Amino acid sequence: MELRDIEIFLVLAEELHFGRTAQRLHVSQARVSQAIKKQERRIGAELFTRTSRAVHLTEVGRQFRDDLQPVYAGLHESLQRARLAARGITAQLRVSLMPFNVADLYPYWKAFRARHPQWGLQVRQATFTDVFGQLRNGAMDVLVVWLPVEEPDFTVGPTLCTDSRILAVAADHRLAERDSVPVELLADFPHATALGLPDYWEDSYLPFHTPRGRPIRRITAAASDNADELIGHVGMGEIIHTFPGHVTRYWGLSNIRWLPVPEMSRMTFALVWRTEAENELIRALADTVRDLGAYRF
Repeated sequence: MELRDIEIFLVLAEELHFGRTAQRLHVSQARVSQAIKKQERRIGAELFTRTSRAVHLTEVGRQFRDDLQPVYAGLHESLQRARLAARGITAQLRVSLMPFNVADLYPYWKAFRARHPQWGLQVRQATFTDVFGQLRNGAMDVLVVWLPVEEPDFTVGPTLCTDSRILAVAADHRLAERDSVPVELLADFPHATALGLPDYWEDSYLPFHTPRGRPIRRITAAASDNADELIGHVGMGEIIHTFPGHVTRYWGLSNIRWLPVPEMSRMTFALVWRTEAENELIRALADTVRDLGAYRF
C-alpha cells in the first residue's frame, strides 16, 4: 500500500468528509474515492459507510485506523528526521497554536530560528477537540493556549500575548446595532462548543452562567474545529460566538458584526508543555519568549 493512500485513509477517518479530506490533502475528491476503493478491494470489506448526508467508519475501518495510526506516525517521523538531517537540522520543535494570529506572533518564531539555526521549528494551528491530547501523546511539543491551564502534568511557561474579548454576530442579528454587549445578554442566544473540553478551561473562555446566574447555552456545532465553518454558523444567525479581538484582522466579513464585551476579562495566551517532556528546545523557546516580552493586542 502506498504511503499516500494510507494518509488519505487516516485523514478521511478523522474528517469523515470526502470534500474536506481532499481540500486538506490538496487532491481531488476522485483521488480520495479511488484510494479508499482500492484499499477496500485489497482488504475485502468496506472501511466506510457512505450516505448522501454522512460518512462513518465501519467496524473493520475502525480497527484498520487504530492499527495504522502508530505505524504511520512512526514512519512519518522517521522520514521527517531523515529530511531534517539532510538539511543539517539536528532536532525539531513542534508548536501547536490555539490563537489565530500566526502573523502577529511571527517575531517569536523568527527570533528562535535566528538563535538556533541547527533546530527546525514547525508551527501548526491547534484544534479544539481533545485540546491537550497532542501534548500528552507526543504529537506536539508545545501548545500556545489561553490560561488558566490547570493540568497537573503540564508546565505553564511565559506569556506571549494578551487580548480583548469580542462577540461575533450576524450582520442582521438583533444585537448587531449595539455598540457593545453585556455578559448578561449572552444567555439569550445559543453559542458553539466542542466536545471534551475541560470545564474550568471552557468556563474561562465563556462562562457557563451570567453574573445573575442565567445559563449561557451551548450547542455542538458540526465540525467545530473548522474555524471557517464556525464563523459560517454565526453568519447564518444560528449562533453567536465570542473570540479574542485579534480575529478581526484576519476575518474581514461583510456579514459579521464584531462587538466588544467589556465585562469579560482579557485573554492571556502562554506556552504550555508536558513537564516530563521538557527539553533543551522547549527551554530555548521559553527563553526567547521571555526575552522578547508579551504583546498586548
